[in-house]
Amino acid sequence: MMDGPYVVLTVLGVLGAGLVAGAFCAFSTFVMRGLAALPPAQGVAAMQSVNVAAVRAPFMLVFLGSALLCAAIAVVTLVTGPDEGAAWLLAGSTLYLFGGFGVTVVANVPRNNALAGLDPGTAKAAAYWTAYVREWTRWNHMRTVASAGAAVAYVLALT
Repeated sequence: MMDGPYVVLTVLGVLGAGLVAGAFCAFSTFVMRGLAALPPAQGVAAMQSVNVAAVRAPFMLVFLGSALLCAAIAVVTLVTGPDEGAAWLLAGSTLYLFGGFGVTVVANVPRNNALAGLDPGTAKAAAYWTAYVREWTRWNHMRTVASAGAAVAYVLALT
């Protein structure tokens, strides 16, 4: 059984991955649907605003802090980790680092950057918006499941 600081790291891992999964889940289940229902110019402008707000301290502290925490859990587990729960700890770290954080970096952020470069009222923005919503949301589903899976894996490591 884990004890001391290791338990604290793992509980923080559950909390961080769970909070990020919840934010991603909100986008997958209703935010993107709401934005997609707007006229394209309004949807593009709203998402551009959301993307600017997302890279501020409150969300970035949780998102990047969780990535650092998951990396620390993986390193500690590989170096000195307990026999019990080690597989779950490594699974949780892998899910978050590759499925939550990694997918964001390689799939969602490039789409956000492309959207940021468009003038919302143009035909080019309107044409991109339909594909953006579909593709961005598909990748977001993946990072939602991965982040939630990381939280579950960390909980299982504690049992």
